[in-house]
Amino acid sequence: MQNVLANCEDRMKKCIHSLTNEFQNLRTGRANTALFDKIKVDYYGAETPLNQVASLSVPEARLVVIQPWDKSVLPAIEKAIQKSELGLNPNNDGKLIRVNFPPLTEQRRKELAKQAKQTAENARVAIRNVRRDAMEELKKLQKASEISEDQQKEGETKIQKLTDNYIAEIGKISEAKEKEIMEI
Repeated sequence: MQNVLANCEDRMKKCIHSLTNEFQNLRTGRANTALFDKIKVDYYGAETPLNQVASLSVPEARLVVIQPWDKSVLPAIEKAIQKSELGLNPNNDGKLIRVNFPPLTEQRRKELAKQAKQTAENARVAIRNVRRDAMEELKKLQKASEISEDQQKEGETKIQKLTDNYIAEIGKISEAKEKEIMEI
C-alpha cells in the first residue's frame, strides 16, 4: 500500500511541476527570461537553445537583454525571436539584443487569464486521474488479498487527502498567476 501512496504523491508532484513550467512560459506584462527557454537558434547548422549561445538578463521590469558569446550569431538570435510565438520585436545594436515587453492590452490580459485558468483546470484533471489510478490499484491489491478492506479504506482516505492538498495548491498557483497577468 505504501508503494501506491508514494507513487501517487510522486505523480501529483510532477503535475504541479508541469503546471509551474507551463505558467513560466505564459507571457505576462513583465520581462522574464524563462519565456526564451524554448527558443532554438541556428548555430553553425545546429538547432541550439538560446541560453547556450548567449546570456540573458532582465535589467528592467519590461526589458530582456541578450548578449551572445559569439557576435556572429546575433542575426540568427534575432530571427529566432521573431519566428517564435512570443510576438516580441528584438532590437539588435550590433553587440547585443534588447527585447522590450510592451504593456499588455486589457483584452490580451483577459485572454491570458483565461488560458491560465484552462491550464490550471487541466492540471486538476491530471491530479484526479492520478487519484483514480491509485484507487484502482488499491482495489486490485484488496481483491488479490494483499491488503485488507480496512487498509484499502485507509489508503483511499490518504489518497483523497493528497488529492485535496494538491488541488488546493493548484488553486493558489493559478490565483497568483492570474493576479500577475491582470497587473498593469
